[in-house]
Amino acid sequence: MSKDDGVPAAPDVDLWTELRRLTAARIGLERSGASLATAPLLAFQLAHAQARDAVHAELDAPRLAAEFAVHGVPVLTVESAAGDKKTYLMRPDLGRALTGAGAAVLAPHAGAYDVVFVVSDGLSARAVEVHAAPVLTEALALLRAEALRIAPVVIVKHGRVAIGDAVATMLGAQCAVMLIGERPGLSAPDSMGVYLTFGPNAQTSDAERNCISNIRPAGIGYADAAFKLAHLLKAMRKRGVSGIRLKDDSERLRIGGG
Repeated sequence: MSKDDGVPAAPDVDLWTELRRLTAARIGLERSGASLATAPLLAFQLAHAQARDAVHAELDAPRLAAEFAVHGVPVLTVESAAGDKKTYLMRPDLGRALTGAGAAVLAPHAGAYDVVFVVSDGLSARAVEVHAAPVLTEALALLRAEALRIAPVVIVKHGRVAIGDAVATMLGAQCAVMLIGERPGLSAPDSMGVYLTFGPNAQTSDAERNCISNIRPAGIGYADAAFKLAHLLKAMRKRGVSGIRLKDDSERLRIGGG
């Protein structure tokens, strides 16, 4: 906007301040000529560095296992065939497969379960280190009321979403629930996703999964995520399907729609 004399008008600071309360997006950033001002530029560079750090950080599996163990469910820790973070980032296929050693860890626990929870660093170890335990706590409280047979929780280092299929197959679980760190964004380096799959196997495609994304205090809260998880799990077991054939109508139920 310009004033009548041709001099650019000052930005409406109050307007942008109000709008920024509604979104984490970078809007109305201060500028110096054609460039960003120093403060928003440095904030952008910090966010970029945090996103990169999230991708390369290693998962603290022992600490995570200790947090899960308080629920009285056995916790197993395995690794994907990727072996290390560099290989994991360059070879997505290896992140979907168990090692022989990992399969040997799971084999003694095979049985007949309704669900297995699988937790992996994915592209943000920080996300699962912060959010996985609270979501699991809420979810287990809801699921135990359904008297489900819950398999040991499995922590997978350097895992992709599809490795949950291999874990469920090894343990004999009807459903796989994968908690995994999502690809970091410049406003959310610690977002966690949950992928639910009915009847997972080696041929399962991504179209056969349901996803709850952006789980974090500034996104979908822990209680809401657990409610969606439990509702979807109940629906997929009742109907025998998941993914594009199963609509998530949990929001309607959450607001009392019946």
